[in-house]
Amino acid sequence: MVAAALGTTVALAAPAGFAQAAPTDTEPVAARSAGATQSTTTTTPAAAPAAWAAGTRAYLVITAPGGTSAVTGAVTSNGGSVFATYDAIGVIVAHSTSASFASAMRTVGGVQQVGATRTSDVPADAYNPALPANPAQSTTTLTESNRWDMTQIKADQAWAVTPGSATVKVGILDTGVDDQHQDIAPNFNAADSASCAYGKADTRAGAWRDVGTHGTHVAGTVAAAKNGKGVIGVAPGVKISSVRIAEPSSSLFFAENTICGFMWAGDHGFKVTNNSYYTDPWQFNCPDNVDQGAIIEGVRRAQEYAEGKGSLQVAAAGNSNYDLANKTTDSESPNDSTPVTRTITNACIDIPTELPGVVTVAAQGNGGAKASYSNFGNGVIDIAAPGGDGTSGVYSTLPGGKYGNMNGTSMASPHVAGVAALIASTNPSFTPAQIRDQLGVQATDRACPSDTRCKGTTTKNGFFGEGAVDALKAVGGTTPPPGTYFENLTDVAIADNATVESPITVSGVTGNAPATLKVGVDVKHTYIGDLKVDLVAPDGTVYTVHNRAGGGTDNLVQTFTVNASAEVANGVWKLRVNDNASQDTGRIDAWNLTF
Repeated sequence: MVAAALGTTVALAAPAGFAQAAPTDTEPVAARSAGATQSTTTTTPAAAPAAWAAGTRAYLVITAPGGTSAVTGAVTSNGGSVFATYDAIGVIVAHSTSASFASAMRTVGGVQQVGATRTSDVPADAYNPALPANPAQSTTTLTESNRWDMTQIKADQAWAVTPGSATVKVGILDTGVDDQHQDIAPNFNAADSASCAYGKADTRAGAWRDVGTHGTHVAGTVAAAKNGKGVIGVAPGVKISSVRIAEPSSSLFFAENTICGFMWAGDHGFKVTNNSYYTDPWQFNCPDNVDQGAIIEGVRRAQEYAEGKGSLQVAAAGNSNYDLANKTTDSESPNDSTPVTRTITNACIDIPTELPGVVTVAAQGNGGAKASYSNFGNGVIDIAAPGGDGTSGVYSTLPGGKYGNMNGTSMASPHVAGVAALIASTNPSFTPAQIRDQLGVQATDRACPSDTRCKGTTTKNGFFGEGAVDALKAVGGTTPPPGTYFENLTDVAIADNATVESPITVSGVTGNAPATLKVGVDVKHTYIGDLKVDLVAPDGTVYTVHNRAGGGTDNLVQTFTVNASAEVANGVWKLRVNDNASQDTGRIDAWNLTF
């Protein structure tokens, strides 16, 4: 990677795992380790499971949650070793040199899935990790200014209301973070930082540091300090922690690393995490492939665990100018060996960004248009934010006290993570679902341009999702304005082949409902393709917001926009959920209306 001269503008590269390929957010495989200088320190973490051998591969062995101990003996007897265990979600990270390990483990009682996480060997460094370099720091004469990306999302106006709370922790899951940087050090939380490279937490001091430049750049966008020098982050009052999930020699983010990162986020109270990458080596993971199916399940469980502990995941949509709602081919996988072109369908997903509950972020250029490289897709993109395009990059922190520009959805995602942190700061009791919903509520609608690839409406479409993120609206108050926001948090069970309703009584609103009535839905269900979801107005008029889409996806957590302008606002509104098949059940967890 090209080192930035102090205060200069540079087009920096990063590996293919960073949310797919963009000209300034990716580089060829052969160049991935360039510039990632490693320390000569080789302190061994406690209890290394085994010595490295050529041909060592990593696997996810998946059991029922709490059931890992019953199969660890079988891991050993079938030629493997246990590298890490996440019993709360039923995931074992196993290593083996045996080509028959996965097939043998799939026959073991209590084992639900087994999948290889890579097509290359686990590096020897996994057993004796070197600490990343602690770069010498340069001072800067740069003074803070209102950069285009911050004014575009009104962050400069939001700071006058609040810079965010120091009680809110944001996790940067990335290549690491230079915690000594003059603009990061004031907000850095070392106590909750670690490395999750190779799939096991390494808590040694400095293990979290950057093995490239990408993570430090992302961290600055989220929360660079408002200290009169350099740059200001979206939420300069919150705390940031680094969880390095990139491996030093390749800068790739394998599934076990992501799982470790999400588990760490849940256990360490991160209110928000930023995920500007995709889980290597597969750009898209297909559930009908035994290895990729296990990767999907393992990472999904870890994300669900983190969310259950109060953590919202925000992720980059990717930089391939690809329609995620109409997948046809993948020519970039596996990126840890020899990519091949394969036919795929929409069942194949980019993880973590397409997992249920994750906020998927598209990139905008200076001025608000879709960035040329940004992935898109109606029903996939949740929100848009500045990512830079061409000569207008996102300017942020770089290791060693430096600064520079990068372009990519990797740069858009931390803008949204920062706004999510502001929402959490002004609404400390909000759950991840409520923060996610509020991101959509406060977004500024952006209509499709004259581009036939953009599908949807002004209020929700494939280029911008629910709109452009707005930091000023996010800090508008500790609670939604009286008379405009109503919610029902009472659980309602959804049985097989049954219809249930949850009411909200609206009062104090003058006249009719708006043409852009926001309906926030949080339905926990194990097969949302069974569900038809309707909003029922006080006069009985029915507005269908979801009709048996999504197949076997878990949970419907989404904000819909309904033209209810013909309806009197005050009265009893109902969310009606109809289960149309057997075997899968769930509940209405919460829902809300914003007028």
